[in-house]
Amino acid sequence: MKTTNNIASVRERYRQEVIPAMMKEFGYKNPMQVPKLEKIVVNVGMGEAISNVKLLDAAVKELGQITGQRPVVTKAKKSIAGFKLREGMPIGAKVTLRRERMYEFLDRLLNAALPRIRDFRGISLKAFDGKGNYTLGIKEQLIFPEINYDEVAAIHGMDITIVTTATNDTEGRALLRSFGFPFRKPSEPK
Repeated sequence: MKTTNNIASVRERYRQEVIPAMMKEFGYKNPMQVPKLEKIVVNVGMGEAISNVKLLDAAVKELGQITGQRPVVTKAKKSIAGFKLREGMPIGAKVTLRRERMYEFLDRLLNAALPRIRDFRGISLKAFDGKGNYTLGIKEQLIFPEINYDEVAAIHGMDITIVTTATNDTEGRALLRSFGFPFRKPSEPK
C-alpha cells in the first residue's frame, strides 16, 4: 500500500485549508481550538456467524484487507435464546484506526470506495450523534477495491464511525465537509 503521498496530502489539506477556513467560519482564536479527526472505527456485525463460523473468519480477513490493520473479534455480551446466541460467542469484528492509517483509510473511502456505490447521490446529513461524530453504514464490502469479488464468502455490510473532537454537529459537519465528504442536500431523496 503505497499511499504516503495521499496521507500527506490529506494531512496537509487539513493544516493548510481546513484550519484557516474553520477559524474564520467559527471565530476561533487559536488553531488548537479547531476540531480534528480523533479516530475511525470500522465495525462488522455477522449474525450469520452463529451458524457458520467460517463466514466470520472471511469477514475478519476482508476487514483486515480493507483497513490494513488486524481486526479484533467481538463477542456477544448477552445470551439471546430467540437467536440461539450464547454469551461469549464471536459475532463480529472491529478495527480502530488512528494517525496515518486513519488518514489513509479516509482517503481511500472518499476517493475510491464511495464513488463505486451504485446510484450514489451523497451521504446523509442525519447520521451525526449530537457531539460531532458521524456514522456511515455501508451495505456491501465490495465497494472497496482491495476486495476480490471471486474470493467473497458472503456479502455483508459495515459501520464506519468517524470520531472527531468537535463539540457539536455543526462543527463536525463543517469539518467533514471540508475533508471532502459528499453530503447530500437535505431536499434530495435517498
